[in-house]
Amino acid sequence: MKIAVFCGSGSGSDAIFAEAAVGMADAMVSRGHELVYGGGKTGLMGTIADAVLERGGNVYGVMPKALRDKEIQHAGVTQLYIVDDMHERKAKMADLADAFIAMPGGIGTLEEIFEAWTWGQLGYHTKPCGFLNVDGYYDQLLDFIQHIADKQFMAQEYATMVQVDAAPDRLLDLLETYIPPRQKWS
Repeated sequence: MKIAVFCGSGSGSDAIFAEAAVGMADAMVSRGHELVYGGGKTGLMGTIADAVLERGGNVYGVMPKALRDKEIQHAGVTQLYIVDDMHERKAKMADLADAFIAMPGGIGTLEEIFEAWTWGQLGYHTKPCGFLNVDGYYDQLLDFIQHIADKQFMAQEYATMVQVDAAPDRLLDLLETYIPPRQKWS
C-alpha cells in the first residue's frame, strides 16, 4: 500500500516527533508499504523520507515548482513529481496514495488531511485517513471534531471515520482493516 504522510517541514519542539517519524518509517517498511509525501528534505518530512529510504523502502515525493526552485526538494527519493501548484500536489498525492496519515505538523498538514478526509466523507474515495497522535498532539483537535458532531454540523459516523493512534503499528492496523462509512449524500 502507498501511504501519503502529511507532516511538518519543521521538526517541532521535541525530539519525540522525529522519533515518531522514524517509528512510522519502520512500521511502514516492515509491512511493505511505500511513502508518498511532499518531497521535501527538511523537518519531519525529511526525517521520514530518509528513514524509509535507509530501510530499503520506496519514497515518492510530490513538490510544486515554486518549492523546488527554493532548493528544498529531497534529491534521493525513488521518484519526485514536480507539479505546477499546491492544488496539483494534493491531487497527485491523492491519486498515488491508498491511505492518508497526518503526523504532527502545521496548518499545511491540517489542510491536506482535512481535504482527504472530506473527500472520503463525500465518497470521492474510500481510502482510510488517520492521525498519528504523537504525545497527544491532536487531542484538542479531535475534541473539537467531536464538538462539531455534537452540534450536528457533522454526522458522528464522519467524525469517527478517521483512524487515530499514538503507535505507528496500531495505526497501520486500523488503516489496513478500514471499512468506509456510507457516502454523505447516498
